[in-house]
Amino acid sequence: MRYTLRQIEYFIATAELGSITLASERINISQPSISTAISQLETELGAQLFLRRHAQGLSLTPVGRELLVEAKQLVDQAERLYQSASEATETVRGTLALGCLVTFAPMVLPEITHSFASEHTGVRVLPEVADQGTLLKKLERAELDVALSYDLEVPDEFEFVPLAELPPHVLVGESDPLAAQSAVTLEEMADRDLILLDLPLSRDYFMGLFARAGVTPRITARLQQQDVIRTMVANRFGYTIANIRPRSTTALDGRKLVRLRIAGEHKPMRLGLLRVARQQPTRLVSTFMDHCGTFISNSYIPGMEAPIMEPRRIS
Repeated sequence: MRYTLRQIEYFIATAELGSITLASERINISQPSISTAISQLETELGAQLFLRRHAQGLSLTPVGRELLVEAKQLVDQAERLYQSASEATETVRGTLALGCLVTFAPMVLPEITHSFASEHTGVRVLPEVADQGTLLKKLERAELDVALSYDLEVPDEFEFVPLAELPPHVLVGESDPLAAQSAVTLEEMADRDLILLDLPLSRDYFMGLFARAGVTPRITARLQQQDVIRTMVANRFGYTIANIRPRSTTALDGRKLVRLRIAGEHKPMRLGLLRVARQQPTRLVSTFMDHCGTFISNSYIPGMEAPIMEPRRIS
């Protein structure tokens, strides 16, 4: 046998994403390395695994589709060897498929993965960034081991371990007249232009804040890209409501943003860990969860300003 598990992993990533470019981004390996590995694998197996179409990317051949099933089983078996050795020797090693919610991934994911991999040098972390619904589906299909996310509509078959609370706040441009205030109410924001973060579940949370206050917001834009929203807010196109608190108060174009507390009591987002409840976590997963428990709290969140939490009566 002259093919390697690394070649198999590159093949799986490319097959799932249909693109060497996307596979390169997911597994953090150069595109030429992936192309070479796939070509070597095809030569070794004596079979063409992909149809290469310049406009449409890559698609699996019938042989490739059959081998993808076998390849995934092979990688799973290899991973179980690491898990068995880890359990027997009480060491932590192997590959951790880690999901992270798209809204806070740029802040939390780099620091938490680097700190964990540095502490456990036998571990390789494979990050996946997605919305809540996608993370839940991938956890259910065992494509992810654990995910950092919010406690938004978590089904009963999943376990959520809370780590930190993120209260909502209003974000305005530095030159906005409201920027001089220490706090605002949702009632006084009702007649202003709202740029809504329009992601599944998140939009329901934000709209729920207004509904509980008996206010109907004036939505002028619905966007899914937080960097675009922040830049538009900094340019006075409107305001937004957010829970994440980036350490940087600067939009991508260099203009400044100001966070304003929302007066009154409002249900915070809870940042935490998601996993399938019926599965016994491996040593690797449980160690990572413990790491997150000591690394993320109301007093410290990677990449963010720590929230200043007051006692809350909202369940």
